[in-house]
Amino acid sequence: MLLRSVVINTVIGKRTVSSCKENSARGFTLLELLIAMFIIIVLLSVAIPTYFRSVQQARESVLKENLWQMRKAIDQYAADKGRLPRGISELVDSQYLREVPVDPVSDNTQWNEVVGEDPNSVDGGTGLKDVRSLSEDVDSEGRPYKEY
Repeated sequence: MLLRSVVINTVIGKRTVSSCKENSARGFTLLELLIAMFIIIVLLSVAIPTYFRSVQQARESVLKENLWQMRKAIDQYAADKGRLPRGISELVDSQYLREVPVDPVSDNTQWNEVVGEDPNSVDGGTGLKDVRSLSEDVDSEGRPYKEY
């Protein structure tokens, strides 16, 4: 590396001051760059799995909340109308739900509508008893989403 010094003489009052300036274009060495990249890789290897785990837990929480809200709407509909709804679309049409919730795991509005005998019906009709996810995946604890 070529080092060059420049001497600047300045007159301040009665004294002469000399200062040295070093004009060097110093960059990073290959070793320094490799160490920095290694540190970044180590940090990413810790951060990325944590990020994906938190995204999965958030999806599970949203799924549980959506199912709870739909089940609550089914119960409210049955209490108000004296019968079970025919499907989720009837809950939306009757304004017990604003819209069909999205399944955050499968990312669609399709749900497994569990239809069964309506205990409130006099003539033995059927209605929507429960709602479940259509996803075949399992949660972080190994429990299938369709069993929520």
